[in-house]
Formats: sequence, structure tokens, C-alpha cells
Amino acid sequence: MNEAAVSSRDVDKVAGAKNRDDQTDTAFRPDAVNSKGVPFVSATSISVKASKGLHSSLRHKSVQFKKRNVGVKVIRTYSYKELQNATDDFSPANKVGEGGFGSVYKGRLKNGKLVAIKVLSSESKQGVREFLNELSMISNVFHENLVKVHGCCVDGKHRILVYDYLENNSLARMLLGAGHSDIQFNWETRAKICIGIARGLAFLHEEVHPHVVHRDIKAGNILLDKHLNPKISDFGLAKLLPANMSHVSTRVAGTIGYLAPEYAMHGKLTRKADVYSFGVLLLEIVSGRCNTNTRLPYEEQFLLERIWALHEKGELEAIIDKSLDDDLNVEEAYRFMKVGLLCTQDVPKLRPSMSVVVKLLSGDIDVDSFNIRKPGMITDFMDLKVRTKEQQVSPNVLSLVSLK
Repeated sequence: MNEAAVSSRDVDKVAGAKNRDDQTDTAFRPDAVNSKGVPFVSATSISVKASKGLHSSLRHKSVQFKKRNVGVKVIRTYSYKELQNATDDFSPANKVGEGGFGSVYKGRLKNGKLVAIKVLSSESKQGVREFLNELSMISNVFHENLVKVHGCCVDGKHRILVYDYLENNSLARMLLGAGHSDIQFNWETRAKICIGIARGLAFLHEEVHPHVVHRDIKAGNILLDKHLNPKISDFGLAKLLPANMSHVSTRVAGTIGYLAPEYAMHGKLTRKADVYSFGVLLLEIVSGRCNTNTRLPYEEQFLLERIWALHEKGELEAIIDKSLDDDLNVEEAYRFMKVGLLCTQDVPKLRPSMSVVVKLLSGDIDVDSFNIRKPGMITDFMDLKVRTKEQQVSPNVLSLVSLK
């Protein structure tokens, strides 16, 4: 296997012009490092037209992402043929998921290792940006609650990411999905999952520098390993938030139901947008139901609205998942739901930071010491004027133009 060191200067040379589609994107800079001194690669500025040059520089090589005086991170690159063989020619039988910009397959490499292989659409220009963004973002960020990338493929028009294979798929499918699951999500397991996700987000928000805003925290992007430990995945929409900026203004992207209102309406992105999304997810995990279910009576269709009404009545226990057995800790479940409401408050500055959320969930800070105010809710989806920028983009990953 050949190896090549690609410095940030080399990448920028290949890139050429800055990405014109989003002038507000924060570039990955060669001097940007996380709290352990590990750098991010300058890749956000790589334009779509320049991607062919990047393909030729990476194909059939291991890419070393350099940083000053700290060592080198090697990213393995695979040929398309290798991954084609690993997935039985991308057989539908090996397809385990589908996201906004491509499909995910289960594969087995020559050495016998099981991996998840994320194939991005070759036609979508946005897919190119997502690929470069995600590769840069996750290749040098390490945490037990984040997915681990093994390598990539940039063979011809193919753009593929190779991850750890996580045996238990996603929370969306295994806990909230309509299909049958043999997994018993008891209270102890759910509490562990909630705290793990919170720790992963706290790491991205506070320990990585520049700070990372994920932008698409949802049940479908939380993967579960064989021990049901949660891993945050899909960093294609992630943004960097420099230390000297309180927010960035950007096109709105994410998943309806998890979008913070101030972000959906004004495109003003802060870490508190992720906090809001986490709050919605937390309420889903405790209740065992999706944030929106139009098959229910109207007053029960929107989970956040329903939980707020029950909170005001002092009847939160009514929304706790009825499938929870004898190990249910009602006091903890109450606490988790109150934390979810704190995270989804209408005023962003009132939402706690993710490190505080971890302490609230763990009981190190008393949630009742906070005055919980009304959550921000977008409940009338018929009033959303929605469009997709590419036909290949999933209907769940949307650009919101306006709200009436």
C-alpha cells in the first residue's frame, strides 16, 4: 500500500477558488486543532470543480493529514473495486441505511473486518461538499461517542467513506421505527444512550477547537454498537464555530422536527441549535415515540407540544414509554424530560450548554433549580415553504426558505 503526505497547502492548491455556494461557511484551517492538538484539514474551501484534482491526488494511497509538531494521522484510501467486492457489488441485501446524500452498506474487507460503507451520490454537487466536509471533520476527531472513520474512496467519480460497522443500526430504526426489534430498551439502556450522546456533543461543542456544530442531531444519526453504546454519525452538514464568533449565518439544513426555530427562520446557527435538537431526541428516547405522528389525535401529534402541556399539568408520567418494565426509574425519567424541555426553550440563551446537560442528566446539578420556560415549537408544517436544492437530496434534509 502506497502512502502520500498531503499537507493543508497541497489541499488548498488543489482547491482553487472558495466554495461559492455558501460564503458564510467557516473554512477548515491548517492551524485549527482540537483540545488534544489534533488538526483539522483545510477542506471546506475545496470547490466542486476542483474535486477531480483531489481525486487524482488521493486515489490508491493512504493520506497523511499533517499537523505542526504533533505527528501524523493516516487515512487509508480504498479502490472502488475493493469496496465493490466487500459489499457483493453493493447488493441490496447489504444495504443498511439511506441518508440525504447516499446509501450505507454493510461490507467485509479482505482482512475479514466488518465495516459500514457510505456511498455518496455521484450526481449531486452537494454530495461532493458533504463528502469533503465529513472526511475533514471526522478524520481527526476521536471520542467514544463519535463514529470512527477507517478510510475513503475517491476512485473516479466515486466518493465513499468507510466507517466502523455498528451492529445495532440506529436509534431511529431500533427504538422508534415501526419494524420489529428484538432489542429491549430498558430504562438503564436508555439513560446510558442519552448521557453518551450528550457527552459526544459536549466534546464537539467545547473540547474541539474551533467548536463543531453538528446541525443534524436526530435519531437516525445515532448509531448503536453491540453493547448499545451510542455513536454520533453523519458530519456532512457540520460547521465550525471560531472562538471569536457567537454564531454563523448560513443556509438552513437539517431535519424538520429537530430544527431550532431561530435557526429554521433566520439561519442563525449557534451551538444552541444542536442543544435544541438533542432536547427533542431526549424526549423521543424517554417516550419511545417520534417527534411527529400524524396518525394520533391532533392534540397528541407533536411530541414537544404534548410534553409541554403535560408538564404544565404535572402529568409527565403519562408520556413515558409504556413498554418500560420494572427497572423504570420514574424520578430519573421525569428529570430527563425536564432536561429535554430546558434544551428546547424558545430563547436560545436559556438553553444549557451540553456540558451542563451531562451534569443535569447525571444528577450532579438539580434540574429543579432551573425555571423551565415554554419551548420553541414549529408545529404547523403546512406553513413551511420547503424546497430541495438537488433532486438527490432526501426529503428529510431540507432547505427552509421561509416560515409564515
